[in-house]
Amino acid sequence: MAAEDRPPSPGAVLFACNLNRVRSPMAEALLKRLAGDQIFVDSCGTRIAQPEVDEGEAAVDPFAEAVMAELGCDLSGHNAKTFDDLEDSSFDLVISLTPEAQHRAVELARGRAVDIEYWPTFDPTLTEGSREARLAAYREVRDALAARIAARFRR
Repeated sequence: MAAEDRPPSPGAVLFACNLNRVRSPMAEALLKRLAGDQIFVDSCGTRIAQPEVDEGEAAVDPFAEAVMAELGCDLSGHNAKTFDDLEDSSFDLVISLTPEAQHRAVELARGRAVDIEYWPTFDPTLTEGSREARLAAYREVRDALAARIAARFRR
């Protein structure tokens, strides 16, 4: 996408997925890495893992943390949150990465001047097999998000 074809850069971007453990934290970190402090970036999920149900669930998926560390992005301090946990919901752009998040983004935007983009993104947690096979799936998601973010936000 040529620079003149890109929409203007928003001042605040929210990435949303289901549990805010894999895709949206990756996207948040990637845009922060690209834009620095030029854009406020946050992420959330439609729900968070319930410790009593999802035993052993950390705020960030360990595979997501590992593949982002390969790029120098530290996700260890990420705290998973939902749309309801957001301190401020005045985003210029909400990018939903799952159908469930898209539905919530539309609800959030109702009556507000918010752009919504839907970037359907594969859930790498569905990948089975060896550790290397699973890491490869996470890398594919990371790299696809990085390419999409670069195309959308690079000036």
